[in-house]
Order: sequence, then structure tokens, then C-alpha cells
Amino acid sequence: MTRPKMCAAFAAALALALPFQANASNNEDQTGVTTSDTAAPTSPPVAEKREHSYTRHGITISDPYDWLYDKSYPTVDDEDVLDYLKAENAWFETKMAPHKELTEALFTEMRARIKEDDSTVPQRRGDYLYWSEFEEGAQYRKHWRRPVAGGDDQLILDETALAEGLEYFRLGAVSVSKNGRYLAYSTDTNGSERFTARIKDLQTGELLADEIPETLSGLTWLKGDTILAYSKVDDNWRVNNVRLHTIGTPTSEDVEIFTEDDISFRVGAGLSAQEDYLVISTGDNETSEVRFVSADDPTGEQVLVKPRVKGVEYNIDIRDGELFVLTNDDHINFRLAKASIDTPGNWETVIAGRDEFYLTDFELFKDFLVTEGRLNGLDQVQIRSYDAPTSAAPIAFPEASYNAGLSNNPEYDQAKLRLSYESMITPDTVFDYDVASRSLEQLKQQEIPSGYDANLYTTERIEIQARDGTMVPVSIVMRKDRDQMNGGEAGPLHLYAYGAYGYAVPPGFSTTRLSLIDRGFAYAIAHIRGGDDLGRRWYLQGKLNERANTFNDFVDVGRGLIAQGYTAEGKVTASGGSAGGELMGAIINQDPAQYGAVVAHVPFVDVLNTMLNEELPLTPGEWQEWGNPIESKQAFAYILSYSPYDQVTAQEYPPLLVTAGLNDPRVTYWEPAKWVAKLREYKTDDNVLLLKTNMGAGHGGKSGRWNSLYETAEEFAFILWQMGMAESE
Repeated sequence: MTRPKMCAAFAAALALALPFQANASNNEDQTGVTTSDTAAPTSPPVAEKREHSYTRHGITISDPYDWLYDKSYPTVDDEDVLDYLKAENAWFETKMAPHKELTEALFTEMRARIKEDDSTVPQRRGDYLYWSEFEEGAQYRKHWRRPVAGGDDQLILDETALAEGLEYFRLGAVSVSKNGRYLAYSTDTNGSERFTARIKDLQTGELLADEIPETLSGLTWLKGDTILAYSKVDDNWRVNNVRLHTIGTPTSEDVEIFTEDDISFRVGAGLSAQEDYLVISTGDNETSEVRFVSADDPTGEQVLVKPRVKGVEYNIDIRDGELFVLTNDDHINFRLAKASIDTPGNWETVIAGRDEFYLTDFELFKDFLVTEGRLNGLDQVQIRSYDAPTSAAPIAFPEASYNAGLSNNPEYDQAKLRLSYESMITPDTVFDYDVASRSLEQLKQQEIPSGYDANLYTTERIEIQARDGTMVPVSIVMRKDRDQMNGGEAGPLHLYAYGAYGYAVPPGFSTTRLSLIDRGFAYAIAHIRGGDDLGRRWYLQGKLNERANTFNDFVDVGRGLIAQGYTAEGKVTASGGSAGGELMGAIINQDPAQYGAVVAHVPFVDVLNTMLNEELPLTPGEWQEWGNPIESKQAFAYILSYSPYDQVTAQEYPPLLVTAGLNDPRVTYWEPAKWVAKLREYKTDDNVLLLKTNMGAGHGGKSGRWNSLYETAEEFAFILWQMGMAESE
């Protein structure tokens, strides 16, 4: 129910590559992998090598596992491919079976830390208060509202009922019309991220006949709540349009009001602060362009704010005839500017860009504006006056290291701001901030039913020098009695990072991570280049031709933690997903001896082949992040130099658990499958290598809070097993 923020680029990130005889027939179990009806396999599957090669820029690449890429994708019906994935799943089940008891124990303790009948703090929008809740034991939420003036609670959406009988369910966009009568929502039932939108009449409870398939966007009410704006995804999972659906009419009559011709750009739309304009944004990972049109006349004339210029990003909001513009046009860390609605391209600086402060976002309210950013890597939320916007009143938070920001603030006229806050030792906390009195009121803190004492834990933020001299921040949390838990010896340490797309991994709280920490682990987040933890330049130093900095930072942080006595060689475990899975592939190629166990979730490891395949859904929009090896020999050679799949060599590798999703449109299933097949061929050790493919899910793994939690328990069981800490041993 949050008021949408205007975002310039809507490129979806890659978070964001002779057949054997299957051992048995297979069925799906609750974890989403195949289980055997007959004898368990006694050895891992070995994928056949089929001759395949190609030559680009005078360089020939052999790729004998290319056949695992079903060329009919997104349909995957090649029996050889499916048999291989099922055999890998059977091998996963066989190797994890002796540790089933540990997995169940971890799942039980993780679940015990979650308040099962939990709910969000109600927030006002219009004439109603809205909230959602889990009932005890439920996998999915129910969404409720009640009149501000008083009255009964009304169930407006029941995810549990919608998910009944489905292997996978995910709620996408949710949008209540301004008059409170209609609820638009979208759902994905197979993990492919192709959502179907429906409309419910909240007065009658009737589900309208309107059904909009193949959406991948927000749902925005326009023209007196009679029209719904949305974006349709094409066959290649690209969003290049904004369309209008009038309630009660066939979708065949929907009107497309904007189409983007550049295949690398993605499109999105949302309302301005006063909900009087529809703002249409298009962009890739480095360039953007924005238009706006009257929300009451969405088929009317659109106003282009400023034509796209390569490398210039901007997004806008509108208040009382003035545009506010967040842009990097004259400073890498962005400035805030404004312009008249009549001359939207004439930008006058409101808040200048600064080297020491990274301006990441802004939001307009009736009597004040809010800017968000990071100062020395720490989150800042600043209240500013329209009359004196350069003077900021930062909200003071109680800890030295934390993660904080604006939460759900749907009303334009708000005297209090809803904030979210957490740290590595402080559970998720909801505050209201009274703007007039500058005071914080805690509304809720995450409850941990099985018990949690923050005084048992300590958190640190240190810096470790990378090989090029750059100081890399690291956030660490551990038990205060960790030394005693490990008998005075260096204990195990789990290292996590992402390192791409300018996403900063926050030093936040996690109940699941306690299952490692309470067994003597330290848990560290490496704020490596590729994220924007220390500003926009930090991000740029980890992309394109500087991508190797990301991998080197992670390896060097681990080595630095070993040198400082936090752990020892072979006692570092590591995990990452999507682009962070690419990181896992690169670091085990570079320094395999450091790690005692590595988990790579939906890893983007076949980088070169994916960036060469412009028919894949995301590839054209990703060239700005990784480089275009089709056109550039230099980009081809550089990607080849680090692409984890291409750089697998004959050496010892650490124990490795890899996950994939058959319906994943972001990192396609064959990337982890090919990588595992090649690792089996080349690695010279006897360490465990497992591949688990969710046959009915996508990029995020299994749906439902308990199914997802069980997969985390499996991951931790694997890590503890490999570190010799499994209770069954």
C-alpha cells in the first residue's frame, strides 16, 4: 500500500549461464527436489560432453555442456536435460539424507524464532487503516483493513486461499484504488515472474471478470479509479511499455500509451506525490529518461522531462507545479534539483552533490521533504524544509552501526513518518518519527518467541586493506563468549557479500543467522566494491572493466580476517546468490584453500555465454553492467578472464552446494547446471559437490515462509556438516 517512488531505471537486475541413465523415477517432496522411489544413487551423475564450440573476435571457446541449455527455453522439455537435473537432485537427497535430522533440528529452531501469528503495524491510507498478518502455521499472509472512523475489520486479500493447491505462489503488486473500493493485485504461480493481475470489488467482495495476464509491474489507479496502468512483459521477459486497462472492458481493448524501442531499457510507471501525474520512467543500468502525463487524462499529451544522455540518470517527483529531480548529471553522488513544470528540463540545484555524502533518494510530503543517503557508509534520513532545503535535520538513531530508512508512508499529508530500523544485534524495529517534535516512538520490535538476549552478542565494523590498497568495510557479529565456545582456538566464520548493481548489503538483523552464531561462528558482511556502500564511485569500481575488484575484495577480506585472528584458513565458509553467486564462483577459482564450504544460490556463473546471447531476456540491459562481448573484443577477453564457468581449472575446490530454479528468468537454470558439470570434470579433490534444482520455482527458491526457511536450514546443515560440526557425526 506504499506510495510508489519514482525510479528512473527499471532494468531487472540479475541479482542481477551421451546422456546418463537416471537412477530412478522421481517425485517432488516438500523441499522442491526430486526423491527416489527405488535405490539411492551411489555416485554423482556425470554429464555427457557433447562437442560444441564457437569463435568470436578470433578466440575459440569450447563448451561441451552447452546441451544443458534447452533451446526451447522458457519451455524446458528436453528429456536429457530433465533427466540430468533429476539425477543431480537425487544425488543431493542421497548426500543430505544422513543429515536430515540436523536439517530438521535447524528448521525447528529457526521456526521457533519466528512469531507465527505476526502482523504488521497498521498504517493509514485515505479512510482506512491497512495491515497484513500471518496466522499461526500459515505459509502466506492475509491482508486486512478497517475504517479510520471505526468499524469492523475487513479481509481484503487472502494469500493462503489463493495459494491453495499450488506448488508455488507469490503475490506481486497490490494497489487499492483511491476511493477505497477496488483492490488490484497480481500473482505468479510458477516462479517465472510473469504475473496475472486481477481486480476485486471490496464493497461486494466480488472478483471482477477483468484478468490481465503477463504483467511485470506495479498497478496504478488513474482517472477517478476507472483505469489501471500496468506494464506487460514480452516473450523475452522485457518490459518496454505502459498500458491502460479500463475496468469492465476486454484486455484486447487496452491502450498502450508508451513503448520503449531500445531493447536494453526497461519501463515502469507510478504516481507523483500528490497523485495528479502518472510518471513514466525508462532506463538501463546507467541512463534514464522520464515523462509525465495527467493522471486524469492518461491518454493525453506526455511531457518529456529531458532527453536521455548516456551515463546520466535521473528520476523525478512533482509538487505544486514544480519538478524535483534526483540526478548524477554533475556529481557522481547525485544532486537534487528542481524545475518548473512548464520548463521541466531547466534544472536548478536545490542540494548540491558532495563527495562525502551519497544522496540516494527523496520523498515529497505536504509540509516537508525527506532525503535519504549514506554518510561514511551509514544510512541517513534527513528532514528538510521547502523554504530552506540545504538545511537538514537528520534523524538520530541509537546505535553506531545500523540499517534505517523510510518505510510505508502512503499519505502526502503526514505529520509522522513511518521508519524501519535494525542492526546486526537489534531486531527489526518500526518507529514513528514526529516531525514537529523530532522524537522517535517505537511501535513494534520483532519478537523472537524462543528468546533472544542482545547482551550475548557483539558487533563490530572494521576495515581490511585490499591488494590495491583500498580499505574495505566489514560488519561482523558474534557471541561475546565465542572464544570459549571454540576452546580458545580460531573459530569458524561465515562471510557474505553481493557486490553488484550498486546494491549495498545492509548491516541488518537475521534470526536464521543465529543458528550459526550460537554454534561458535562469527558472521561477517563484506561491503565490497560493486555495491554502493561507500557511494556511487564504490559501485563503479566494481563493474565493467573493474569487475575483478569485487572478487579481489572478497578474497582479501577473508584473508584479512584470518590474519587478524577472527578465523583460520579452511574455516571460512561463504555464500552468495545471483550476482553474489558469480562472486562465489570467482573466489573459489582464485583462492579455493581459504574456504571450508561454499554455497552458491542461483549463481550467475556462465557470464560470457549469457552476455553473448542477446535473445535471452536480460542480456541487452546487462551490457552496461558487464560489458558487451558481442561488439567489443576487449569486453569479450575481460569477461572470459573471470567468468567462473570458463575459468574452472584442474585444482582442488572446497565443498560446494549450488541451487537453481527451473523457471528462473534471471539466472537461467543451465548456468549452475553447466558449472556443476564442468566442476565434476575438472576438480581434483573428493569434496562434496551438490546441485539442487527447484523444479517448480524460480529465482527466489521455494515460496511460502516455511518452505523458504527449510531451504535455509538445508544450507546451514551443509555448512555445519562440512565444518565437522554436524550433530550426527
